[in-house]
Amino acid sequence: MTNPEVPGPVVRTVAGPVRGRREDGLTVFRGIPFAEPPVGEARFAAPRPVRAWDGTREAYAFGPPSPQDAGVAGPPAALTEGDDWLTVNIWTPEPDPAARRPVMVWIYGGAYKFGHSGSPGYDARRIAVDGDLVVVTFNYRVAMEGFAHIEGAPANRGLLDQVAALEWVRDNIAAFGGDPGRVTVFGESAGAGSVASLMAMPRAAGLFHRAIAQSVPGTFYSDELARDIGAALAAELGLRPTVADLAAVDPGQLVKAGQSLAPKMPGCVDRWGRAAPTVTPYSPVVDGDVLPVMPWQALASGASRNVDLIVGHNRDENRLFTAMAGKLGQISEERASAALRLYAPGGETSYRAAFPDASANELYERVQTDWLFAMPSLHLAGAHLAGGGRSFVYELTWQAPANDGVLGACHALDVPLLFGTFQADLGLLLFSGTEPSPEALALSSRFRSSWTAFAHTGDPGWPAYDTERRLVQVLDAEPVVASYPEEASRRLWEGHEFAALPLLG
Repeated sequence: MTNPEVPGPVVRTVAGPVRGRREDGLTVFRGIPFAEPPVGEARFAAPRPVRAWDGTREAYAFGPPSPQDAGVAGPPAALTEGDDWLTVNIWTPEPDPAARRPVMVWIYGGAYKFGHSGSPGYDARRIAVDGDLVVVTFNYRVAMEGFAHIEGAPANRGLLDQVAALEWVRDNIAAFGGDPGRVTVFGESAGAGSVASLMAMPRAAGLFHRAIAQSVPGTFYSDELARDIGAALAAELGLRPTVADLAAVDPGQLVKAGQSLAPKMPGCVDRWGRAAPTVTPYSPVVDGDVLPVMPWQALASGASRNVDLIVGHNRDENRLFTAMAGKLGQISEERASAALRLYAPGGETSYRAAFPDASANELYERVQTDWLFAMPSLHLAGAHLAGGGRSFVYELTWQAPANDGVLGACHALDVPLLFGTFQADLGLLLFSGTEPSPEALALSSRFRSSWTAFAHTGDPGWPAYDTERRLVQVLDAEPVVASYPEEASRRLWEGHEFAALPLLG
């Protein structure tokens, strides 16, 4: 039983000592700054090293989230208020420098516009206990603060925050019982896109040694597209997309600018192409500096070849978004045709030929699942393999129990399964607030055992991916190793190059 009132030991970080709490056999530290608050003259700047503090800092509460949209599970819960957005949290079995346990660093998703490490769905205690390792989570800037193109500011500020957090781990984690030479980054959705980006970023080289990318989105902006969308965001406030115009604007107003632009995006297909229907005006930018090239190109060229990779996706990724839009079972042939024309690499006829018996709903969801998550994830494994790296691939096919399984193996189902947080955030949505079944608990345990075994040894318990057998771990009620199940989609996308999304008009 958790007792949050039991003070824990004091650990000395580079910036000063912190005191955690003993909870469930672990010592937990929350809200430790890894960089200075990115406000005032530091607004829209790269993260700056945190200044030292006097005395012992009580690391009991999560730091405040970066200003952001409400997420799938609603707005962030009431947390510490303030502008100290860049903080880390640690779950450790033993804050002893001699312990040298592997370290897993979680990067949350949220379409690059929401998410925070204080979410109850990211309570990492089960991973730390089951895996006998140290888990770190952290906040990074999202939405306009972290990803909008702003003249006079570096691109990809959210990614730079992630690098700063990993540098903090390198410099401090040994004092918490972790091994800075055995760091695994793991993330889902935008967090997986971040993992892919970090593998391609020279600034992140050497900061982690293994990587897990769950449902990698293929959406990366070209510099031209990012500039145009950045100008549209600022125009929602009647301003220019410059540091001079935006630095004094209340962060909440910038959030509202994104919320105002998002519903207008589907009408901008002629200008913004495939980025428009995502209603997400933020993505990493291939700027030639922070992110020099697309992750697929970087990995195929040998970037991070010494970093072992787990990468995979869920079978029915897009089902969650169809349900959220209230369109389950309501997709017309016209709407399916429009999606096929926009996303299918061989055009509409290629998908209709490959899936001749599929309904309009099935084609609509299949092509968007393939374009946004499934094929980017599979191709990342292939690119890493081509560059001399080692990849392990999985697909989650177990259905979310909510509403009699209508959501299928939808996007983000892997998160409550991995963390075991069935009664929080996405877990409440996907499990309907019911107690998890023995089948769900067994699959949840399987997720954690595979992920933590990989962090310990580099072996998740199934064969590495290759282009001959294409063996993957299929995660279902009875997990099996089999050839990649989505062979029809794989063939349709064979040879497709994932390029930065362009500005069309």
